Amino acid sequence: QVQLVEVGGGLVQAGGSLRLSCAASGRTFSDYVMAWFRQAPGKEREFVAAIGWSASITYYADSVKGRFTISRDNAKNTVYLQMNSLKLEDTAVYYCAVLKYYGARLVSEVDYWGKGTLVTVSS
Repeated sequence: QVQLVEVGGGLVQAGGSLRLSCAASGRTFSDYVMAWFRQAPGKEREFVAAIGWSASITYYADSVKGRFTISRDNAKNTVYLQMNSLKLEDTAVYYCAVLKYYGARLVSEVDYWGKGTLVTVSS
């Protein structure tokens, strides 16, 4: 069993920045392919970014590419999401997740979920 706890959400103005953190416990963190998803009000949960066992391999949704950066610190069992140039449409609950395999993007391809943290972008 894996436990994921997200922190760092909050209220930020459009154009601002925010960093989310997700602490993992359970099996060896370095074995996990980690990801962030988000769910806006009234919308389906969607993929945001993922990072492989090596911190150098990442992939992103087109909507956040160039603005968001996913990273990990295996010594701290933590994955991060640095969000810059935030837009109103980035408002959502952000979820940390463990993917079944590298390359996955679908909700059905997630093994474990965190409980989420709310990010609200205001004008």
